Amino acid sequence: MELYIVRHGTTDWNAQKRFQGAQDIELNENGRKLAAALGCRLDKAGLDFDCIYSSPLIRAYETACLIRGHKTYPIIRNKLLTEISFGKLEGLPYEEWIQTDHPRKYFFTEPGRYQPPEGGESFESVCKRTKEFVQTNIEPLQTTRPDARVMIVAHGALLAGMMCYLEGHGVDKFWGSGLKGNCEEAVYSYDGKSWTKLGEDTIHDNPYIEK
Repeated sequence: MELYIVRHGTTDWNAQKRFQGAQDIELNENGRKLAAALGCRLDKAGLDFDCIYSSPLIRAYETACLIRGHKTYPIIRNKLLTEISFGKLEGLPYEEWIQTDHPRKYFFTEPGRYQPPEGGESFESVCKRTKEFVQTNIEPLQTTRPDARVMIVAHGALLAGMMCYLEGHGVDKFWGSGLKGNCEEAVYSYDGKSWTKLGEDTIHDNPYIEK
């Protein structure tokens, strides 16, 4: 079985380097172009999917619809794929996010030390619910449809938490090789016992962090 995981297309809040979290922010025109282009690329490669699982948030669901294009396989929204919550600080620009002594400032740089702001969600919680999602929705497909190809369209932190489970590492390495770019993918296979990464788009510098 193959699993493709994809981050949604860009939004205006992405462009403004704001922390979106669970806010339901729609794609911008660039985000729609990126999603449609990925759909065309996958179609030209002859890749078809049994289904797409999507975050319920509009930026992920619209991305999934644009990737699917004219095809008819189902897109299934699941609340376990909602992005990490930043509580009362959703919408805060990154420059203001890090101007504090609160451990929220370690979000990208030292994830093992990160603590969410008031009302926000921890990395541990994201890892727990993404593991639950994979174990209850994806892995059982191997028994009945070992040749299945499934896609998940969700969010940067959400997918990083999922990759912690797929790749077998903890919160200290939460971001793995880096924050996934918008409409960039990673591909995994599952043999009924373990997950193996088959490929991943090149990870670019994190746009939130100035070099």
